[in-house]
Amino acid sequence: MKRSVIHIDVNSAYLSWTAVDMLKKGAEEDIRLFPSAIAGDPSARHGIILAKSESAKKCGIKTAMTLREALKLCPGLRLYSPDHRMYSEYSESLFSILSEYTDVIERFSIDECWLEYTGSEKIFGHPEKAAEEISRRVKTELGFTVNIGISVNKLLSKMASEMEKPDKIHTLYPHEIEEKMWPLPAGELFGVGRSAVNTLAKYGLFTIGDVAKADPAILKNALKPAMGQMVHERANGIDDSPVIKAEDYERKVIGKSDTTPSDVKTEEEAFYYILSLSERVGVNLRKEGKLAGVVSLQLKNSAFKTYRHQKKLYEPVSSTSDIYAVSCALFREMWRGDDLRLLGISLADLRDENEEERQLSLFAGDGSLSAMQDTNDKKDVLEETQDQIRKRFGKDAITRGTLL
Repeated sequence: MKRSVIHIDVNSAYLSWTAVDMLKKGAEEDIRLFPSAIAGDPSARHGIILAKSESAKKCGIKTAMTLREALKLCPGLRLYSPDHRMYSEYSESLFSILSEYTDVIERFSIDECWLEYTGSEKIFGHPEKAAEEISRRVKTELGFTVNIGISVNKLLSKMASEMEKPDKIHTLYPHEIEEKMWPLPAGELFGVGRSAVNTLAKYGLFTIGDVAKADPAILKNALKPAMGQMVHERANGIDDSPVIKAEDYERKVIGKSDTTPSDVKTEEEAFYYILSLSERVGVNLRKEGKLAGVVSLQLKNSAFKTYRHQKKLYEPVSSTSDIYAVSCALFREMWRGDDLRLLGISLADLRDENEEERQLSLFAGDGSLSAMQDTNDKKDVLEETQDQIRKRFGKDAITRGTLL
């Protein structure tokens, strides 16, 4: 059976939800019909544009732009404060409708998700038919619009929903990649940030098609092996990641996240937070006597947009240093160069720790099984000692010098 994945993205969610709520309360104007935006307090840290109307967009207003910049471009721009409690209510109403079509829904953010539609065709028909019905119901029952992308995997459905907006349904099946996706700028490829775009340009790779046709060895050399491999696969539409239900994800995950006191702007600063998070989830993992087979990194930028990337490991891990190394690699793959306000690490595919069953990866270390075993043993002893000190004297009894 061919896989069917649907991606849903609310059009200018915060502004749309504010508009619907105002109209319900008797407002005479629909703020979506003139230059308007949802923004934080100009005097506070988050004095930026969080969402904007289509007419504001035509004036050059962009998400994450400072209020000062926005008002210079559009002096008549009308600003409204965010209401996150109300946004959560509208988000839940959306997911309530979507849950009627499948029980496998992965929430990517408050206004964005994937639906594993495979098998639902027998009940609701072709995915394009279901998408039309979902779009109509959201519009009539909830009062706002969504963009919908349809394909055979999460990557392509996400790329499809990012095409022409608002209130559109797009397909991006494998046979449509060359026509629809390859002409797009390389920066439009999901997960490719500004730094990667600049590097690719130095190699004469400007479009997604250029990247797809490039020698993988060149990409690995330019972007580091893991990032180069990922970019090449995505440019060719390759993605086998599953749609993960929220309850399944939460039930089988150990995780921690930090909202930062000020925006994180550099890789070095991000790595301090990642080290702290790695240590905390590592302690909890070892406390439960578990190993983790999947490490996931979550980032939320200053525009409150969340994105996540994960890695399936050849060998399950429990040490802080291993979790940190994988998380840093994920960060380099996924960071788009934007300012960050939250970082989180989650460990999944948990299993009971049993040294007799633990396998050493042939892809790790110097290739020597004895050397790798010795390294693992030393890490285990060191971290067990640290854990015992924390257990006896408190979690702050021992701290890495770097984090001081």
